[in-house]
Amino acid sequence: MSEHGKVLVAGATGYIGRLLARELAEEGRDVRCLVRDRSRAEDLADAGCELVVGDVLAPDTLRPALRDVRVAYYLVHSMGRGASDGDFATRDRAAAENFGTAASEAGVELIVYLGGLSEGGSRHLTSRHETAEVLRSSGVPVTYFRAAAVIGAGSESFLLTLYLVRRLPVMVTPKWTAVRTQPIAIADVLRYLLQAPEVSEAHGREIEIGGPDVTTYAGMMDACAEAIGIRSRPRIPVPLLTPWLSSLWVGLVTPVDVGVARPLIEGAESETIVGDPSGMELFEVSPVTLEEAMRAAVLEAEADGV
Repeated sequence: MSEHGKVLVAGATGYIGRLLARELAEEGRDVRCLVRDRSRAEDLADAGCELVVGDVLAPDTLRPALRDVRVAYYLVHSMGRGASDGDFATRDRAAAENFGTAASEAGVELIVYLGGLSEGGSRHLTSRHETAEVLRSSGVPVTYFRAAAVIGAGSESFLLTLYLVRRLPVMVTPKWTAVRTQPIAIADVLRYLLQAPEVSEAHGREIEIGGPDVTTYAGMMDACAEAIGIRSRPRIPVPLLTPWLSSLWVGLVTPVDVGVARPLIEGAESETIVGDPSGMELFEVSPVTLEEAMRAAVLEAEADGV
């Protein structure tokens, strides 16, 4: 794949970014990883990736990171981690502006971005879509993948589901657990991301991606319980439990950060279903079922000691 030149992965120490960087390196691509802390990325260096220390909120650090790069993967988002961590949407907008400007100046030919499948209903989803718009305003073509919940051991959505199923003998089910969604396996997300540079028809286009199963968040909990090997939990409907109260409740019964849980749950109030499957047809990906995705995620989580 050397014809694509150097590839940059921004957000390389995140769950998806780390897996993607390793896959790219295994395919023989010339991979550079933008990291804020080199000590957190030694495994990527061992895999053959070049490490460049920088920060999307520090524009001057982006010029050396993007030098000679033809394809840049942008997998950065704040997710509101930490209740007093300020306005994550403002930070994400500024980061995207910095990155888009630097990519344009460096002559980057393609930015590949992964965002959410819905653009309304929560600050989190709105911010993810706004990030795509800011990146596109740079003038660099953007392949904008839009996905619902990603099922993988390091995915916040999956971990939230896993902890709730494992820790609660009876499930409290607020209104948002009945909202329809179309989750996708991490392995399939990686296949789409890896193929993006080769699929010229997808350059400059939004690509909605999802697995073959449309379910609800309660359905995801049932699939997780089955993958663990336990009975589906009895449910107590609590329709008046707001997303804000839900996030506080999740913070009490799971180790998921409240600042992360809140935007996730707010986003869960909006349906996240593929409305235009034509983009998926451009790629050679056969998405696995929710059952298969959940089983693989549980095995991966157990191997990681989660």
